[in-house]
This record gives sequence, C-alpha cells and structure tokens, in this order.
Amino acid sequence: MNPQKAGADESITRKGIDVVIALDVSKSMLAQDLQPSRLERAKQLVLNLMNQMPNDRIGLVMFAGKAYLQMPLTTDHNAAKLFVAAAGPGSVPQQGTVLSEAMRMGSMAFNNKEKRFKSIVLISDGEDQDAEALKTAGEMAEQGVMINTIGIGSPEGTTLIEPVTGETKKDEAGNVVISKLNEEALRQIAIATNGVYHRLQGSDETIAILLKQFSQIEKKSFDDNSLLDYKTFFQWFAAAMFLLLLAEFFIQEIKSKLR
Repeated sequence: MNPQKAGADESITRKGIDVVIALDVSKSMLAQDLQPSRLERAKQLVLNLMNQMPNDRIGLVMFAGKAYLQMPLTTDHNAAKLFVAAAGPGSVPQQGTVLSEAMRMGSMAFNNKEKRFKSIVLISDGEDQDAEALKTAGEMAEQGVMINTIGIGSPEGTTLIEPVTGETKKDEAGNVVISKLNEEALRQIAIATNGVYHRLQGSDETIAILLKQFSQIEKKSFDDNSLLDYKTFFQWFAAAMFLLLLAEFFIQEIKSKLR
C-alpha cells in the first residue's frame, strides 16, 4: 500500500491562470489543406503553446459530436502532452462538430465560484452542426470565461479522404464533400466572450497572439504538488511482514516436532 507523508520540502507555489484547450478531433480535421493535416497542425500548436505556459494550469477537452474532459486542470504538462499526441477521431465515438458541447465541458473544469483567471482555447475548423454555439458563448461570458478561437483549415476547403477505403468522401447524393473552415462561427464566439479569433498559419504567430490575450487575465497563486517530495514507509511494514512469515515457519517446525 506504500503509506506516504510529505517530506521536508514544501510544495511549489506557482502564479498563473487556468486554461482549458478544447481540441476538435472530428474526421473533418483529417483534411489536408494544412500539411500534414489540420489535426496534426493543431496538435503541434497545442504542444508548443504548453511549452510557453510552464506556470499555468492546463486542462484538455476533446470533442466532435460529443465533448469529453480528457484531463482536468493540472500543472503536469507532460501528462497533457501524452493525451495530445494520442488525439484522433477515435478519441470520440460520436462524430460531428458541436462547439457548444466543447464550451460547456471546458467550463466544467473551472471553479465556478470564480469570475476570473479562466480561458478556453477552442481549436477547430468550425464546421459546427449546433445552433446553440453563440448562445453558449454568451453564457460563458457571464461566467467570466474568455474564449479564444483558433481556425484550422482554409475557407476554400478541400476534399476528405475516407481513412478505411482511401477514397474521396461523398454525401448521400453522391456529391464530393468539401470541408471548409467556418471562420464566421469561430469569430462570433470569440467576440461574445472578449476573446480573439485567429486563423492558424504559423504556430509562433498564433502563440504570440494567445499569450498577449492571456496577459490580460489576472493571475492567481496555487500550490503545485507535482514536484513535492514524499517520504515512504512501506519498508517498515515489509520488515514486519517478513518477521511474521519467518516466525510462522519456525512455529510450523515446532508443531511438527511435538506431533
């Protein structure tokens, strides 16, 4: 069971903000109007952004037709990077793009008693199939959540390749499906929450814009226990167990001789 107690070192007090990254992992994010794909470029952006935010707590939401909190707010960015690296359409069973679900799930990671310190970074191609997105953004603004939206893809769009068959995706009528970046939907969400919309082209430029936005959010102090040194006491219990097992061995010998 390994009982533990905090050692002499105290936890580190960091000063930062809470940021939830909502990453679109729908199949449209496999489009290749950004190379190698929209999803891979989005993942590169997230990893580079986390490297620039060592003192901030980061949570991770993945969404398509449904949204899931993959990781609660934490300063353990290495764990977050593992989740991001493994992200893909298979991470969410229900396909589609429902931005309101992503925003609501992201807000659940925050402390609702606080009206500040909070931001969501919504990364998507904006192919929203939910009319509730703008209404939800208004609700997030009332809770003090700033939503910064990042557009992935091109307004001109491109075709989609079915991963299983390798063929171009078509609709029920047999027409070739063109997946386009919906900048207007993402821009309206950002405006409603005092955030900013930016279309991803280069990671460095996008990160600089996001960090400028984050600088407007008041920072708070919180304890980080991820580097706290713990003293373990399992060895005392292991020693007692060994002595008892040894005693049992001799007791069995004594009993057999008496018989």
